[in-house]
This record gives sequence, C-alpha cells and structure tokens, in this order.
Amino acid sequence: QVQLVESGGGLVQPGGSLRLSCAASGTVFGINLMRWYRQGPGKGRELVGYIESDGTTDYVDSVKGRFTISRDNAKNTAYLQMNSLKPEDTGVYYCNADIAQYSDYRFRDYWGQGTQVTVSS
Repeated sequence: QVQLVESGGGLVQPGGSLRLSCAASGTVFGINLMRWYRQGPGKGRELVGYIESDGTTDYVDSVKGRFTISRDNAKNTAYLQMNSLKPEDTGVYYCNADIAQYSDYRFRDYWGQGTQVTVSS
C-alpha cells in the first residue's frame, strides 16, 4: 500500500511564508510527476504546479515568482515553498502523485488528505 501525507499548513499573515511537505510512504518503487493542487472557499480545485522526476517544474501564473516546488527523491517527498502569501492563496492544499509500487511496477494516481492554509491578518 502507498500513502501520501501532506503537512506544514497553518495560519499566516499576508506577506508571510509557509513550506508544505508531501511524503509518500509504503511500498514505493518509483514516483513520476508530483503535483500540488488547492481548493479555495467556494471554488473548484486548481492545479498550483508540478515537478517532474528530473526536477522540471511549472506553475499556474498566479503563483509564479512566489511559490517553488522541489523534491527529494531519496525521501519520496515533495515540497511547496510559498512566499509573499496573499489572502487569495487561502485554501486546502492537496498533493497528487503518479506512483508505482513494488507489487506490479504500474504507475497509479494517488492523493493526499489535504492541509489547510489560511492567509489572514
């Protein structure tokens, strides 16, 4: 079995920073794309950005220059560094990844449970 667990959310003032983590555990053979999504109050789920296994990244325009995604392949973990946070960044942040298990080496889609980020003064 494989699990994705996010951590690092919380309450921060506008202009502040937070770093989220997304750790995959269990019988992980390999991980391709790792993505971060968010869902604001009353809004649909939005792709924030992603990182490929070779470290290539891309982001939605609203976070470019403020958010950075990185990963530690040895730890099966991705990170979302969020700087210059704005109230409109408030929402539940989810990690999503394409993961293969040792059982059959097939890549499947996994989601974490989400972590709340609130940007407010």
